[in-house]
Amino acid sequence: MRTVEEADNFAAEAHAGQVDRIGVPYIEHVRAVAAGLAPFGPELVMAGLLHDVIEDTDWTAERLVAVGVPAHVVSVVETVTNQPGVPYGEKIKRITGNRDATLVKIADNAHNSHPDRAARLPAEQRDRLAAKYRQARDTLWVAADSKHIEVVLSIVNPSLLAELCER
Repeated sequence: MRTVEEADNFAAEAHAGQVDRIGVPYIEHVRAVAAGLAPFGPELVMAGLLHDVIEDTDWTAERLVAVGVPAHVVSVVETVTNQPGVPYGEKIKRITGNRDATLVKIADNAHNSHPDRAARLPAEQRDRLAAKYRQARDTLWVAADSKHIEVVLSIVNPSLLAELCER
């Protein structure tokens, strides 16, 4: 798997039948994340497309390597993958040690925080997730170049640009 198109097809197959919290086919989320990473090159786009495949399917890092996913892409995907028993805040701190994983997580956070998506959640869940994602941005955004963050947000969730400017 050497191209973005192959990664997109793979992600569509891997996430077939899955829906997100608001009932939208899950592939739409990973494609939105990948779109925000397009200015940074094809490997980051591939990482965006595959960022949840280890966490949400039966695929492993070893299997991804075996089917030809570039090692760097697999490394980024592993870095953003939840680990059992690791609190979310610790996961975010771990991610910030890897520039590309940080950008993937910023794009993921931006899409998850999109007002159109949040509006479709029950109020209690919306408020809880908004606080969680805002706290994650506090850590993620200080670990990344503000110009890179701006590029991602302008594509994935422009409503967060004002928050970025305030920091």
